[in-house]
Amino acid sequence: MPRNVYGPDHEAFRSSVREFVERTLKPRAEQMLEVKSVDRDIWKEAGKQGLFGLDIPEEFGGAGADDYRFNAVAAEEIAGFNFAVSSCFGIHSDVCPPYIVDLGTQEQKERWLPGMANGDLICAIAMTEPSGGSDLAALKTTAVRDGDGWVLNGSKTFITNGYQADLVIVAARTDPAKGAKGITLFMVEAGMEGFSRGRKLDKVGQEEADTSELFFEDVRVPDANRLGEEGLGFISMMQRLPQERVGAAVANTAHAFQIFRETVAYTKERKAFGQPVGSFQHNKFKMAELQTKLEVTQAYVDDCIAAHAEQKLTAVDAAKAKWFSAQVQNDVLDECVQLYGGYGFMNEYRVARAWRDARVSKIWAGSNEIMKELIGRDLGL
Repeated sequence: MPRNVYGPDHEAFRSSVREFVERTLKPRAEQMLEVKSVDRDIWKEAGKQGLFGLDIPEEFGGAGADDYRFNAVAAEEIAGFNFAVSSCFGIHSDVCPPYIVDLGTQEQKERWLPGMANGDLICAIAMTEPSGGSDLAALKTTAVRDGDGWVLNGSKTFITNGYQADLVIVAARTDPAKGAKGITLFMVEAGMEGFSRGRKLDKVGQEEADTSELFFEDVRVPDANRLGEEGLGFISMMQRLPQERVGAAVANTAHAFQIFRETVAYTKERKAFGQPVGSFQHNKFKMAELQTKLEVTQAYVDDCIAAHAEQKLTAVDAAKAKWFSAQVQNDVLDECVQLYGGYGFMNEYRVARAWRDARVSKIWAGSNEIMKELIGRDLGL
């Protein structure tokens, strides 16, 4: 089915992103896997190519695109290359900038946004804690007023970009008596005394992403680094989670589609019993099912992209896109591994790494179970 969500300008941008993937990312694929990180020069080249400033106004060094469809194009092309790199870039360029653009003071915008746009400052967002994942209202990291600043204590875990981040948006409890209304956001900068990082976490997949724990031990954060009003951190996160979730859905679908296409090509080449394995009726029917699943998912995700571009995407519809695309991605890639046979279980084959990389998509950005809870509540249940 033709996709109608994009116009000529979006497709022209797609061509430039593909060129970046071919010229900069693909030649470094094995090296990124080896060092379990995306090197700084790659971040800077991506910034130079305009991949990081789409949500950032021109006056602060960004593109000021004001059209989410450009974000979606970038997410599709990077996810088609590598799901882990897509998650790193997505957190930095798609998730974090709206917090500063929407909530930041003029001084904060001038201070941080240009570096984020050009790739000099890598950004992460620290919500998840060791004691709880999707239950953001129960976080235990605290920030206590002290003179003209705050003293931050606590820890975060599973933080994408955490190991290299120059800036971290940190959610902390500033008033224990107010529950969700007692949470505030702070910008913690690399080099602040008491701010440290754990090792790069040894994950099942997404090895290229430098995911780590973050520790805050009596970190003095000036009030100038408070992001938004005191006590409105939880609301601010809830308001911006739909963009994170539709972004996850875009990447889930694009990644699964790309690996599926590669699998179709493989089944035309690999032979068993004297004929291509793709020509066996069971495999042919299986791939017909996968193609249909992916196209139906794509249609809904495209509607969500269009709605978000018009600022009409609801949190519930974003939740539907997130959980369903994650489930479809995992179902499709599991079948792709099966179609590769024994080779599908070998790390040297891209399908095996993609299968592992995809599993976390049912957990992050709010677990699939939490997404269904949100949808169920919307049904009045």
